[in-house]
Amino acid sequence: MRIEVYSYSDDESTARAAAKYIAAEARSAVVARGRFVMAVSGGRTPWIMLRALATEALRWEHIHVVQVDERVAPAGDADRNLTHLLESLAHSPIRPEQIHAMPVESPDLETGVARYAATLRDIAGTPPVLDLVHLGLGPDGHTASLVPGDPVLKITEADVALTGEYQHRRRMTLTYPIINRARRILWLATGSEKAIMLARLRQGDQSIPAGKINQERAVIFSDQAATKVPA
Repeated sequence: MRIEVYSYSDDESTARAAAKYIAAEARSAVVARGRFVMAVSGGRTPWIMLRALATEALRWEHIHVVQVDERVAPAGDADRNLTHLLESLAHSPIRPEQIHAMPVESPDLETGVARYAATLRDIAGTPPVLDLVHLGLGPDGHTASLVPGDPVLKITEADVALTGEYQHRRRMTLTYPIINRARRILWLATGSEKAIMLARLRQGDQSIPAGKINQERAVIFSDQAATKVPA
């Protein structure tokens, strides 16, 4: 089964199309199950996507947003995904308590991991099943904070974990088990620097971290620069 790919001319149109797709998934989930739980990764294009999503007519009172990963950094830091996530959804009707931040400011990060895992169970069941997980793709083949060579790649019994240092920061991240249980996985990959890894992802290359994500319920939204076959 080949993963479904939607390609657009540029990152703006890609992000807006992904927002429309998420909105449709949210409407269906709320009708079917009474709520929609979405996990969001960081990056630049995702914030365009979330700003577009914020303008959609949705039953926002039934929507929960959780984080795929987060850098261990102070509140409000520009490195924090949460900083940009909150800015992007600022004009939506979602209530603050429906956005669930990873507790990376906790003095005991392992306790923070356990607390976030409990939060996921509270809002998405036991074991938690997320309605949609949005993922990005790094030029090194990483996704979430599942980076090449990190022991977190081998975790099979926990849904949330801490990584080692990557690009000068430790991270808290969702792991393969909870990502692969999701009802829908949406990849958002834009830019020519993603082209090689996107081609490998589409081929199901399990030698890169992104290649170990379940493709059965996944879709890719990308721009033409990312989907151009590398020479």
